Amino acid sequence: METNSNKKSAESLIKDIKRKTNRSYSSEEKIRIVIEGMQGEESIAAICRKYGINDSLYYKWSKDFMEAGKKRLSGDTERNANTEEVNSHIIHLHLPEIHFGCR
Repeated sequence: METNSNKKSAESLIKDIKRKTNRSYSSEEKIRIVIEGMQGEESIAAICRKYGINDSLYYKWSKDFMEAGKKRLSGDTERNANTEEVNSHIIHLHLPEIHFGCR
């Protein structure tokens, strides 16, 4: 039979674990994780395990990323990105080099 003090200590232990494992990701980290999934080199499940996130959270981030991109491209935002911002983001993507034609 569980006593009241054992129950409270178990509850506080669970709260402590949740507090320590509940991680916040910056916008840049979310974008990097979503792009990593889009590259297709690893499965979404493997990427989610690597970063300790639920796959439903990955798909939410992915949907948010695509919606934000769609709004940006359709001009629904208050300002347009300048060339320097765009180039900065492209450099940080580290996408594989694409070659056209014969080598």
